[in-house]
Amino acid sequence: MDFSFDAELESIRHEARRLADGFDDDYWRMHDEKHEFPWDFYNAFAEQGWIGIAVPEAYGGAGMGVMHAAVLLGTVAHSAGVQNAASALHLSIFGMGPVVHHGSEELKRRTLPATASGELHVSFGVTEDDAGTDTSRIRTFARRDGSRWIVNGKKIWNSKAQQAAKCLLLARTTPREESAKPLHGMTLFLIDLDPDHVEIRPIDKCGRNAVNSNELFIHDLPVEDADVVGEVGQGFRCLLDGLNPERIVLAAESVGIGRQALDKAVHYAKEREVFDRPIGMNQAIAHPLADSHSELEAAELLWQKAAWAFDRGESVGALANMAKLRASEAAFKACDRAVQTFGGMGYAKECNVERYWRESRMSRIAPISNEMILNYVSEHVLGLPRSY
Repeated sequence: MDFSFDAELESIRHEARRLADGFDDDYWRMHDEKHEFPWDFYNAFAEQGWIGIAVPEAYGGAGMGVMHAAVLLGTVAHSAGVQNAASALHLSIFGMGPVVHHGSEELKRRTLPATASGELHVSFGVTEDDAGTDTSRIRTFARRDGSRWIVNGKKIWNSKAQQAAKCLLLARTTPREESAKPLHGMTLFLIDLDPDHVEIRPIDKCGRNAVNSNELFIHDLPVEDADVVGEVGQGFRCLLDGLNPERIVLAAESVGIGRQALDKAVHYAKEREVFDRPIGMNQAIAHPLADSHSELEAAELLWQKAAWAFDRGESVGALANMAKLRASEAAFKACDRAVQTFGGMGYAKECNVERYWRESRMSRIAPISNEMILNYVSEHVLGLPRSY
């Protein structure tokens, strides 16, 4: 078994590092504080063709696998931008996965080339505040109106909606009580974020503020049949193809964030002297950092195994979920330990580790909470009775 990267993966990592290192902590702290999207950063990657890494070659992309995209975004997260940087690229790279796998040929040719170039930004509209994790209870509804659909409803936690022209929207087309199964009767649409029918309200949140999160209020939005993704009534199934790759890539990003925080903490522990010696000589400082290093190494092996298996066409539900779980926990712990290593200055924005800490917290609850992952492993891997 060979754990080394081939020349192509090494090239991706090298180029991602080169581009990401052009944007320092000051750049990201300013964009985070001002809630400004990092266009210079995004365009630097788009101009080099990296946004299309996972788009098939037939539509202008590179046609690479999940392993390649995970290496790219994990390396980006291991930089001053941490989650802000990764999220600025993430949705553009992976958001159109359902269209790649389930969209009509006409829809692919109409949208994927602009996605690959980085020109088309797409948001994701699944979550609703009244439904939460129970997606079967979403209330956004699309009713048939001749050859088109009329959509009404509300979505929450829509990333990049302020930059996006379109949104992949999951809506009910059959009421839940009339569907054969709770997760049937939902359809996936690629909608236009038409300001005449869609109001976007930003959410003021804890971190990752250079990439906005929003609520969408949709009123009588017309959608053509040509913008249905996959089969009517099977929208949730269309989403599933994108969930496992997303969790693998998020795991890679979490490891990158953890390593960025660890790098800062280790450097500080070597340089900072108290009682006439570096604080890194104290086991109370050194051991937590060593422990985080080993946890991040283990999490990286898990996401790499999941990516390898996915690209081979294997079932990866358990691996993808466990990789996201272990990586997000390891990243948050590493960031928390970095703050602790800096002491009082760890709480100061000028040292940046508090920003890493805030951004690492998100991955423990989104896009699925770690508690729900433990439910999945309990039931589907260990065979224990379902708890909900």
